[in-house]
Amino acid sequence: MNNELSSQQVKHIGEQGLLERLQRFCPPEIIGDDAAVLETAPGQSLVVTTDVLVDGVHFSNLTTSPEDAGWRAAAANLSDLAAMGAFPLGITVGLGLPGELRVSWVERLYQGMTECLQKYNTPIVGGDVVRSPVTTLAITAFGQVNPSQIIRRSAAVVGDAIVITGIHGASHAGLQLLLHPELGQNLKDAERTALIRAHQRPQPRLDVLPILWKILTPNSQLLTPNSRLPIAGMDSSDGLADAIIQICRASNVGALLERRQIPVPKTFNHWLPPEQALQYALYGGEDFELVLCLPQELASALVQHLGEGAAIAGRITAGSTVLLHDEQKKFPDQVLSLRQGFQHFNS
Repeated sequence: MNNELSSQQVKHIGEQGLLERLQRFCPPEIIGDDAAVLETAPGQSLVVTTDVLVDGVHFSNLTTSPEDAGWRAAAANLSDLAAMGAFPLGITVGLGLPGELRVSWVERLYQGMTECLQKYNTPIVGGDVVRSPVTTLAITAFGQVNPSQIIRRSAAVVGDAIVITGIHGASHAGLQLLLHPELGQNLKDAERTALIRAHQRPQPRLDVLPILWKILTPNSQLLTPNSRLPIAGMDSSDGLADAIIQICRASNVGALLERRQIPVPKTFNHWLPPEQALQYALYGGEDFELVLCLPQELASALVQHLGEGAAIAGRITAGSTVLLHDEQKKFPDQVLSLRQGFQHFNS
């Protein structure tokens, strides 16, 4: 890209000029009408999710390049689909942009989205562009799922094991390293890079779904259309504690988490005090792993197939309390609360 093009501002080329630039990121046979038409397979349900990201709240030039912002935006939506058991079909993108924003920034944003989406054969199928005093990105993602394989938050039952599909706290640690480069002086370059990449390029866990259905196949009686899938779940984008609490609320149950079973990066052991590492894992957010509640036998098989990073971190209990427990009794039991994590509009 030459210097003249890279310095162009959105107001110089206008809405239609920008749309013309961005349409090259979309399949030509899909765009051009007032709406996209996505065909799904017979016997499939359409799943739709929307995320809104705002400059200064969800991303910042201090910590995120335009490409990384685009990747994270796409990954967040794909993660929501994975949490429902759905595979992606396409996304639409709504942009609110200041007129002074450089066109090259927007194109780089789309490049990052495309890089993430291509891994999962997911096209950008449309969207909208408006003027805004703050850069805002709203993505709607469409996915499909067999009705008998829909994962819901409300399906947890007493006795279920709580499976966490990967480590937690890495994204928040990466963010802190970007904001405060003086931190983690004893980290190796590769360790620092891995934590920062966990923040800038999170991986939606769509790869978990084929493994999950493979494990359930010998138990095909659990997947009949007339019975609910015996799996509850959601993603941990708002924090591990948030995910478990939300599942428990929707299912009218409680949970007991074992402190030592919560998977955190190995690098935390020689960098962060144990309590700070735990806070990163429980409340840091944006790890984009799945939290699944399912029968113990299926949970053990799933963790074995997923390998390092996955863990059974606790079990579903009666009542409504979500309790963090230390079987070694070095720490007192702690009731987990949403108040300790990030919530929009909280002071």
